[in-house]
Amino acid sequence: MAMAENGGRLGGLGGSLKVANVQALAAAAADDPNTLTRDRILNRYIRPEMDVDGLVRVDDDDDDDDDDDDHIPIVDLQRLVDPNSSQEEAAKLKFACEDWGFFQLVNHGVSEELMERVKADVEGFFRLPLEAKEECGQLPGGLEGYGQAFVVSEEQKLDWGDMLFLLSQPQSYKTLKFWPTSPTTFRQTLDRYSLEVRRVAHCVLGFMSRNLGLEPDRLVHGFMEFQSFRINYYPPCPYTKNVLGIAPHSDAVGLTILLHVNSVQGLQISRNGRWIPVKPLPSAFVANIGDILEMLTNGKYKSIEHRVIVDPSKERLSIAAFHTASMGSVVGPLPELVDGSKEYYRSLSMEDFMKLVVSSKLDGKGLMDRLKLNP
Repeated sequence: MAMAENGGRLGGLGGSLKVANVQALAAAAADDPNTLTRDRILNRYIRPEMDVDGLVRVDDDDDDDDDDDDHIPIVDLQRLVDPNSSQEEAAKLKFACEDWGFFQLVNHGVSEELMERVKADVEGFFRLPLEAKEECGQLPGGLEGYGQAFVVSEEQKLDWGDMLFLLSQPQSYKTLKFWPTSPTTFRQTLDRYSLEVRRVAHCVLGFMSRNLGLEPDRLVHGFMEFQSFRINYYPPCPYTKNVLGIAPHSDAVGLTILLHVNSVQGLQISRNGRWIPVKPLPSAFVANIGDILEMLTNGKYKSIEHRVIVDPSKERLSIAAFHTASMGSVVGPLPELVDGSKEYYRSLSMEDFMKLVVSSKLDGKGLMDRLKLNP
């Protein structure tokens, strides 16, 4: 696949409008607190609905902290592949996919040494001067590189965060122009990490397939062979109760595997009218169902709305590995999973799906609502 003139292997699908660098805004505010004021620069980030969204926030010191319904399920990959415990662990995975859409994945087999290296390289990249980071900047009309996503108008509210978006698998999709050369180990480390996370994703998808009564490789081959990374940086913000790192949304992919780079929390999922904070276990991945998997399973597995809040004094970093359908494939309910003749989602090409995603701002599950067939 040739690289498009407008910036990357996914050129032609659209891109995001260029906006101010949030890390730079936060750094300026640290030097001069008057830089950030509600009526000046910060106005596009202030979200009035944060005070009136009607949802109960579950804080770290909540009295109901021990309630099982406040903790996402835990799946042990080692037990999942062990014949002696596989059936019991597969039942846990089935429950997590059907009832939560999120789970923590432990004993996944990715070495601690590799995870620490990729964390260090990501932190090293975001410590670079802005000019150095922008050497990997997005090009007009493109998705890949350093910048923003889902900014489609000059009026919409913005997220308090920056990102580096990279295509990683298949190898032919990679565009090295957008892959940092500093730290010097960044490319090699992320390449290794990419292969390991893909192995984990394909293993989990295999067990999801079995739980759905499909052939073990049904969700992988032809559907989940495409991998990309969204590497997130959320600077601290003094107006933490009025801004969002990422607005509420569901992931427009198949399966997401997230690694928290540091200990600062911020990810929250919407469940039963409440925002539940995700408290990652040491060395664990946080995995979640995406929109494509909801479509393929005809709604048996559902993508879950989630958001990121920011910390008033500490930066937060994360690495999201997205696994989704390959370009050229058609996404929609799998025939094996259609109940009689009733399909809940329309089928469309992956290219058309991506154009819808890129042209839309983050808006809960609004995109999925548009793809539903009339009952």
